Amino acid sequence: MVEKEARSPVNTVTFRLGVLGAWQEARYTERLAGLELKPKHVALLGVLRIKGAESQLELAGVMRVAPSLVVQLADHLEALGAIERVRDPADRRRQRLTLTKDGIRLLNAAGDLAEELDEELTAPLAPADRAALTRILERLAAHTGIPTE
Repeated sequence: MVEKEARSPVNTVTFRLGVLGAWQEARYTERLAGLELKPKHVALLGVLRIKGAESQLELAGVMRVAPSLVVQLADHLEALGAIERVRDPADRRRQRLTLTKDGIRLLNAAGDLAEELDEELTAPLAPADRAALTRILERLAAHTGIPTE
């Protein structure tokens, strides 16, 4: 049997986005530590800002994570005063999560940190290339169903 020449994924978009994403997430995680947050906490706060009050189960579906992870994230955010759990008036068994003023403040601070990292990452790009990259990433996010503004 003749074997095909080995192919490497190194030059694929998938591999490059994965490596860049892992590198950038590690840097973001370091900076978020001062806010007592991790990227998943920021994701939960961001989804709440975009979608409004949601049940923990609905949030798990939007974030594509296990409901138990949403509970853990919400516990931490509630301890920070960033969210409140409110009984759903339509179904008293469900709790809806809502952002507080402190949650908005934390989300804004996390956004500032992300924008600083954006500047560092895209520093070698011309303004037109930065704009093009933003448009392309927005199109890819929309295609995959990732919630954005």
